[in-house]
Amino acid sequence: MSEVKTPAITVNILDKEYLIACEDEERHDLIRSADFLDKKMREIRDNGKVIGSDRIAVMAALNISHELLSQTSDSPKSANDEQIGTRIKGLQEKIEQALFKSQQMEF
Repeated sequence: MSEVKTPAITVNILDKEYLIACEDEERHDLIRSADFLDKKMREIRDNGKVIGSDRIAVMAALNISHELLSQTSDSPKSANDEQIGTRIKGLQEKIEQALFKSQQMEF
């Protein structure tokens, strides 16, 4: 039996390339997410208070999480909120896997 491989896409975040497995129907959302993350990380880096891509990534993740939680806590829960949460979690897992693989390649 042959294993079915998920197609991959390359995204650029803070001047680094990450190859992330992504189904075709999720490609647009992944690109938008990567662009958003890149923008947030650049804002933090350019502010000059945080040094190192790992620390910048953590600060960006905290800022994005705070924004998301602030938005969702102000409005009643809906089925759409659950879908958004599931998609965000899936994208987070893909990004974490890419970062992990990237760190392994650096060593």
